[in-house]
Amino acid sequence: MPKRPVFALTAGMVLVLGLQGSASQPYAAGFLSAFTWSMSDDRFGGFSGIEMADDGMSFLALSDRGGWTRGTITRDAQGLITGIDARPIRLLRGRFEAPLDDGRNDSEGLAVAPDGSVYISFESVARVLRYDSIDGPARNLPTPREFGRLQTNSALEALAIGPDGTLYTLPERSGELDRPFPVWRFRNGKWDQPFDLRRDGGYLAVGADIGPDGRFYLLEREFHGILGFSSRIRSFALSDSGLADERTELQSGIGQHDNLEGISVWQDASGAIRLTMIADDNYNFFQKTELVEYRLSSPAPSVQGD
Repeated sequence: MPKRPVFALTAGMVLVLGLQGSASQPYAAGFLSAFTWSMSDDRFGGFSGIEMADDGMSFLALSDRGGWTRGTITRDAQGLITGIDARPIRLLRGRFEAPLDDGRNDSEGLAVAPDGSVYISFESVARVLRYDSIDGPARNLPTPREFGRLQTNSALEALAIGPDGTLYTLPERSGELDRPFPVWRFRNGKWDQPFDLRRDGGYLAVGADIGPDGRFYLLEREFHGILGFSSRIRSFALSDSGLADERTELQSGIGQHDNLEGISVWQDASGAIRLTMIADDNYNFFQKTELVEYRLSSPAPSVQGD
C-alpha cells in the first residue's frame, strides 16, 4: 500500500471528483453497503486489516502505523451497517512495554487464532509477530531468510489463519507482472513455501482470510491513477497440496470504493458468507476510511453507498 500521498492537492481534488463520478456504476452482485467511518483521534486512519466477530457486531482493526482499536457495529433490520463505536487507538507493543519502533511498526496483515491470540505481519521489516493479547507484549515468529529479500514497501501485506492454527502470508508484490505471488505457510514451528498464486497484471495482494467455508479468500487491489482503485476478491479451495477451484467472487468498478486493504470473511444469520473490507485512506484528506460489505450466495438488497 502507498506510504506517501498519492497525489498533490490539485490531483487529489481530481481524484475526489473521479470517485464521486463512479457512484453511478452498478455495484457487483451481492453489494450491501459502504459505510464511511470517522472518529476524533490523531492516530485514526491508514487501516490495513480487520477481523470481524462471528456475529458481525464487533471488530478488531489494525492501522499501518502500529495502531489498533476494537469497535462495535450498529446494524439495521437488514443487517446493514448504520453506525460504528470504537475505542481510542492504541499502539502495538514490542517485546516489552514500549511501542514498536518507527521503521518496524508498518503493520499490515491481521489474523486472530481460535484461542484469541493475534498474529500481525509487517512490510518494512518483513516478519510476523504473535500477541497472546493484542494489548500485551509481542513474540517474534521465526523469520526465514527469504523474507529479507522481499521488496521493502511491498512485503507481507496479507495474512490468514486456518482453524488448526496454520498461518498463510504473501507479499503485496511478486517482483514481476507475470511472476506468481509466493504463499508462505507456518505450522509446527516452521515456515515453508508450498505453493504460488497467479498474478494478474496490476492487481496486488493486500488482504487475506480463511472463511467459515474453509476457502482461502484473497483481496487484491489495482491503482488507476486519478481514477482511483478497483478491487477484486478471489477464493480457493485450500489443502495441503495447494490452492484449487479458483473463483472470482467479486470485482468492483474503478473508483467505486476507496483503497480496500483488509478483509474479514464471516457467516451471517441467514447462513450466507459476508465479506467485510476496510479502506486505507493513506492519511489523505481526499480519501476516506470506509467499511464495505458484500454477501455471497444470497441476493443483496438494493442499497447505495454513502
